[in-house]
Amino acid sequence: MSENAGGNETDGKGTLGLSEASNERRKGTVYIISDGTGETAATMTRAALVQYDHVDINIVRCKNVRSEAQMESVINEAFEKQGIILHTFVSPSMRQKITELSSGKGLMSVDLLGPLLNSLDRYFGVAGEGEAGLLRTVDDRYFRRIEAIEYTVKHDDGKSLSDLNQADIILVGVSRTSKTPLSIFLSHKGWKVANIPLVIDTPLPEEIASVDQRKIVGLIIDTDSLMRIRRNRLEKFGTDPGGEYASLNYIEKEIQYAQEIFRKNRRWPVFNVTERALEETAAEITRIIVARMGLPDKFLF
Repeated sequence: MSENAGGNETDGKGTLGLSEASNERRKGTVYIISDGTGETAATMTRAALVQYDHVDINIVRCKNVRSEAQMESVINEAFEKQGIILHTFVSPSMRQKITELSSGKGLMSVDLLGPLLNSLDRYFGVAGEGEAGLLRTVDDRYFRRIEAIEYTVKHDDGKSLSDLNQADIILVGVSRTSKTPLSIFLSHKGWKVANIPLVIDTPLPEEIASVDQRKIVGLIIDTDSLMRIRRNRLEKFGTDPGGEYASLNYIEKEIQYAQEIFRKNRRWPVFNVTERALEETAAEITRIIVARMGLPDKFLF
């Protein structure tokens, strides 16, 4: 397939077969016109064109056609090449206009999206949004969420401190204060989250001081709950729960160390996760971050 310069893309469809009636190959130009990326129409068109291996087909994809002037320019070009028009316009007025222009030039046009939208309007009893490019918007949100999940997994439990400044939220707390579950939950909402463990006698990473302190959130839990969580975890994996990691004395020292860190960094909001639902804590964290960073309310959930 070939590509031409400018806003239109052309796909040349090479073939090996010959017309049975003639040694000359049949040829045609298909114009795909859309008010968005044209990906929907292109996919549908290619699915149909596999039935025409005996024809040389040139596909011209015209993206983001959102004015009558743009449409007229494309129709004039299609007229010169005697092409066929395939289009996906969300706007009823644009669909009507392209039908009129194509008909006026004697060109065949096929509305790939309109009949489906009309049928859905009748079925649901309401009109659709009528806004172009919504699929691309959904795709962008999807890819941002995937990027957030990948970042969060990479920056779990202090494994990586590189590009820490790219995090939307940085969680800090001792072991088993729900840092990882919270991070993963938030990443599925599109937040890039890094979490860093607090370990007794281990200073905070230097990178913490260089990031925007408004992004950092401390997590704390009461000693009895933490001891129970740790012992249950050790028993689950067949490990003796009587060691230092799950001992009340060691846990109290850890909590005191965390509280000391938080006192030294008073700009960090601290959330007590004791007996709190994950979703509740996540919602509170995002509310604080949105307010502190001046983000729009659409980032709340």
